[in-house]
This record gives sequence, C-alpha cells and structure tokens, in this order.
Amino acid sequence: MKKLLHFAADYLRHTDIILIVFCLAASGISVAALAAMARSGYVDTSGLPYKTALVQLAASGAGVCVAMLLSKLDYHTMAKLWKIHAPLCVALVVLTFFIGITVGEADDKAWISLPLGLSFQPAEVLKISFVITFAFHLSVVKEEINSLRNVLLLGAHAALPVLLVHLQGDDGTAMVFAFIFLSMIFVAGLSWRYLLGAAAALAAAAPLVWIYVMNEDQRQRIEMIVTGNLDPSGIGYQQWHGLLSIGSGQLLGTGLFGGEHRYVPAMRNDFIFAFLGEAMGFVGCLIVILLLLGICSRILWTSHLAQDDLGRYICIGIFAMIAFQSILNIGMCLSMLPVIGVTLPFFSAGGTSAAALYLGIGVVLSVYMHSRRHLFMD
Repeated sequence: MKKLLHFAADYLRHTDIILIVFCLAASGISVAALAAMARSGYVDTSGLPYKTALVQLAASGAGVCVAMLLSKLDYHTMAKLWKIHAPLCVALVVLTFFIGITVGEADDKAWISLPLGLSFQPAEVLKISFVITFAFHLSVVKEEINSLRNVLLLGAHAALPVLLVHLQGDDGTAMVFAFIFLSMIFVAGLSWRYLLGAAAALAAAAPLVWIYVMNEDQRQRIEMIVTGNLDPSGIGYQQWHGLLSIGSGQLLGTGLFGGEHRYVPAMRNDFIFAFLGEAMGFVGCLIVILLLLGICSRILWTSHLAQDDLGRYICIGIFAMIAFQSILNIGMCLSMLPVIGVTLPFFSAGGTSAAALYLGIGVVLSVYMHSRRHLFMD
C-alpha cells in the first residue's frame, strides 16, 4: 500500500494535474446530467433509466486509468506502433459497413454491437490513431513538406478516414477529421500556395457538393440557419426546443435534480448543452465553456513544452479535435450552425467517445511527462 501511495504521489508530481482535474470535472458534470435526465423519466431504448449514466461513469473511469498508463509510455513508441493500431482501427470502421448498427436517434450504422446491450463506435478511436500516425508522418517529411509528392501523400493519408466516415453517413465526424488534418498541416508549415489553392478548389466544388453530395435534409438545415427561420414545426424542431431549454434556465437554472426538464431530441448526446443550460442556467453554460477552454489551453501549453515536432503535432491534433467539436456542438445548440451530429467532448453521452477522449488526453500527458528533462535524471 505504501508503494502504491508513493507511486501515485510521484505520478501526480510529474503529470499535468490541472488538465486531469479539468477533464474529471467535465466528466463529473456529464454523469450528473445523465443521471438527472434518467430521474426525470427520460430512459434510453433499453428501458434502464440509469444505464446511460452508469456507462458514462464506467467509460470515463476506465479512460482515466488507460490515460495514466499511456502517459507513462513514450509517445515516440506509440508513433512507431502505427503499423498495429492504424490498420486495426481502419478495419473496425470498415467492419461497420457489414455488421454496423444504429444507436439511439442516429441514422448512420457507425456502431458495432457488443454483449450486455452495449455498443462500440470505431471512428472515435480512429481519431486518436489518426492524430498519432499523421503527426508521425508530418515529423518524417518536415523538411520537405512542401514538395508536391509529400503534399499528395499527406492528403491521401487524411482522405482515407474522411472518406470512410463520410461513406458511413457520419458527415459530422468526417468534418472533424478534416479539421484535424488542416490544423496539423498548417502548424507543420504547409505553404500558403497550397492552402489558397485548396480553398479555391473547395469554393469551385461547393455548388457540386450542394447539388450532388448533400441530401435534402442537410440543405434544409443550412438554409434554415442562413435565413434565420427555425421552423419549429418542421426540421427546426430540435434546435427550437434546444433554444427554449437554454433560455428557460435563466441565470442559475432549474436545478439538475429539481423541477421539470424540457425534452429535446438527442438531449443525451448532441444537445446535452441545451439540457445543461436549462438545468444549470447561464452560470452552468459558462462553467462548461470555461472547462473546455481550460482543457484546450492546457493541451496547447503542452504543445509549447514539447521538445520535438512529433510531440507538438500530436498535441495540436488533439486540441483541434476537442476545440472543433466543441465549437460545432455549442453552435448547433445555439442555432448558429446547422445540426450535423457532433457531440460535446467529455459531456455528451457515449462510452466510446468518453474513453477515446481520455486516450487522447493520455497521449498528451505522455508528451507532457516525456518533455520534462528531469524525468530522465531521477
């Protein structure tokens, strides 16, 4: 017992305890909110009222333990093991095309069924693997990143997960992959001529994407945001009630475990920010945003501490994933952006998402701990 306590004290002395506390606080609010929904009578399809909260608690707890183990493993080793984790993650995503199932109110078969009524979403774990492998790729070609050959290879590297997830029907996650790619390649020093060329190509392709790639539902959601007409009786029903929930919370909210809570479709995952706004008010919304800002700022600080490009790129990738998902999700709930099925990191229900986020935090902690020279002199 004494050795265990000594190990824990030594670990806490060398790790980024502030980042861990921010993450645990966010997960704690998430579990409490999901339990409050269950207490209000909003049960999931299994009929077990507290199952979602318990799964979130278990996944977050397991994620923290794995994050601690990963943080002790050198991130260079993780990068060198890409031939194991990258093909495995891609294979699991491909598997969803054959045995994939839908979960909750989602309409894409992006999950794999597990025993005990549980499910697993491979794309969430693929995000972490992609950050590591792409960071490794960038660090290898750093000096010649602007050669046409390397630009094409880097683009192909990113195109694989983006296209796979798009074909799954999960365009929100595909956008997250694309933003991770753009953030990492920008920080790595890609020439502006490539970035401007890509922007021009996207602008030229936008009409074709609008007509031939987007479905009618997606076009209507975008038009609704542009025109400002939420159409509460139609496709804007979800965002309309989300806004009402946030507004009804006023300053301090109605209380997590007290009072009535308005039902909003997908309130456990995509629209949990609306529930928190009603239950915890403006103050609660501010706490959520500050926690996410705190997590992102600590990850950026670790990227500054990193002693090599690989560590810096890994941190930028995890930062981009959390920041972009947070902006998209909160924008959806505030009716500033169209609904595209992106969850709020650490807060939205989803065992795979919660565990995968802690995997990412574990990799960031590895960069933090292995970037402190005194660790190698103890």
